[in-house]
Amino acid sequence: MVSNQTSPLLRQALLADGVISGATGLMMVLGAGFLAGLLDLPESLLRNAGFILAPYVAFVLYVALRRPIPLSGVWTVIVANILWASASVALLFTGLITPNALGIAFMLFQALVVAGFSAVQFLAVRRTAVAAA
Repeated sequence: MVSNQTSPLLRQALLADGVISGATGLMMVLGAGFLAGLLDLPESLLRNAGFILAPYVAFVLYVALRRPIPLSGVWTVIVANILWASASVALLFTGLITPNALGIAFMLFQALVVAGFSAVQFLAVRRTAVAAA
């Protein structure tokens, strides 16, 4: 489904998601060693998470820059964000990692930001649907 009446909020939320996720991924790839020591998180986890963000960022920006924005793409982004935020929090309870307090705060903060993106994107999709009706 494609919306002809895209809410400006939707495009802004997608662009913000893409830019912030891109910056975070770059930070985690390039600074994995430093962050691992600072946060007590495995360097490989940080680096791999950063690499995983690269195709995600490309997809989010692709969706954000389409005219009109394809709502199927937006739903994919929303679901991916919910999964990322949920997995980030769940990982803290698995015992597979033992971050220090700053590492826990980092994990929870990025999960909260990602969940926030999904919430704003969901609200913007609803606004777009209302405008189209």
